[in-house]
Amino acid sequence: MERSVALRERVRRLNGVRATLRERVQEARQGEDDDIVFGQDDPRPRSDDVVSAPIRAAAEWAWRILVIGALVVIVAMVLWDLRVIVFPIIAALFLSALLQPAVRVLRRIGLPRGLAAGIVLIGGLAIIVGIFTALANVLTSELGDISLRAQDGVDEIKNWAADGPLNLSDAQVNQYVQQATDYVTTNQGALAGGVIASATAALEIFSGTLLALFATLFFLYDGERIWAWIARLFPRQAERPVLEAGNRAWTVLVSYVRATIFIAAVDGIGIGIVLAVVGVPLAVPLGALVFFGAFVPIVGATVTGAVAVLVALVTNGPVAALIVLAGVIAIQQLEGHILQPLIMGRFIKIHPLAVVLAVATGALVAGIIGTIIAVPLAAILKTVLSYFSSLQRGQVPAPALAGDSVGVPDIADGDRSQRLATASPAADPADDDRAVPVDRDANQAPTSAPGHAD
Repeated sequence: MERSVALRERVRRLNGVRATLRERVQEARQGEDDDIVFGQDDPRPRSDDVVSAPIRAAAEWAWRILVIGALVVIVAMVLWDLRVIVFPIIAALFLSALLQPAVRVLRRIGLPRGLAAGIVLIGGLAIIVGIFTALANVLTSELGDISLRAQDGVDEIKNWAADGPLNLSDAQVNQYVQQATDYVTTNQGALAGGVIASATAALEIFSGTLLALFATLFFLYDGERIWAWIARLFPRQAERPVLEAGNRAWTVLVSYVRATIFIAAVDGIGIGIVLAVVGVPLAVPLGALVFFGAFVPIVGATVTGAVAVLVALVTNGPVAALIVLAGVIAIQQLEGHILQPLIMGRFIKIHPLAVVLAVATGALVAGIIGTIIAVPLAAILKTVLSYFSSLQRGQVPAPALAGDSVGVPDIADGDRSQRLATASPAADPADDDRAVPVDRDANQAPTSAPGHAD
């Protein structure tokens, strides 16, 4: 009895194994049929066979570039529509980069952050107002002399046009002068419309100036916290890389502003000295004009230097104009071959062709303001993209991931702020705020957030 039960159990197991094998065979046959229909033996051509790998790669790159380009265009259009706000914020960043070292000095001697920022901002405004007031007084005091000397200069130019290589007759010279006078008379309506447009622009400039000063105050007072808050808007894994990229961008901006001011001062003082030695009136205002013009790369100092030469020609004659022209060329050579490589080249490593293209693009998009911000913007983009590229390739140490500290504590951020605040020792013994720890490679200048750059 027991033997028959065991025999039946074996038969049942064998039947189960046979059924399992049958199912496996059917599955295998079905797989072979699928390979015949959809596999490598499929006579129909696949997309991989029709389109070559380079074409597929080009197509994938093309649609990604189109998407990125469309996004850039949309962002640029939005920023242009908001230019009344965007331009003052950019100006505030430049002013903060210029004034921040003074705030840092006052912080080191023990002043509170808010008081230091207020003193520096008010002091800077007082200096600027004083400079423009002095220039206006000089301009007013020399206007009478300029009128007389300008008339003499015009007469001398007329004589040169008649007796010089042009060999123009008095009638031809008077005809050209009359044409210029008629043009001004004919376009009085357009000039009046330009005055109205200038009044509207003056109102926008006034409101933009107030916004820029307000933003500058808070950038000086709380710039590091602002950037830390922006960094926390990104995914947690990206917080520290974004924060470090911002630190490096700020370092580039500070370096650019300092180097540009130094080079502009050399241009303005040098050309002002040349004008004073030659005896050209308005030497100080023209030197100041050259100083401000030097903030426009490549063309700014050249154009303002040409204005100085023109004033020398009208007021002092051709010989004085040639002397001033020689001085302008000499100073431009000093700037281009010594100052730019030694000072600007240390911090802003951009190819000259890239500078020219950036200035041209900035002028096309945003006029004179675009030419001013084009080069530092290009330098910042290069620095940020190079950092992320090096980070991806492992050429710089990876910043700590979220969970470590990022930035400065924000009271509104609760427990996370307390965790973020315990990151690193303060960068400045006089500063009670926590500095942002940064990772640097051997070639990177020390970085700091927008409230703590040297």
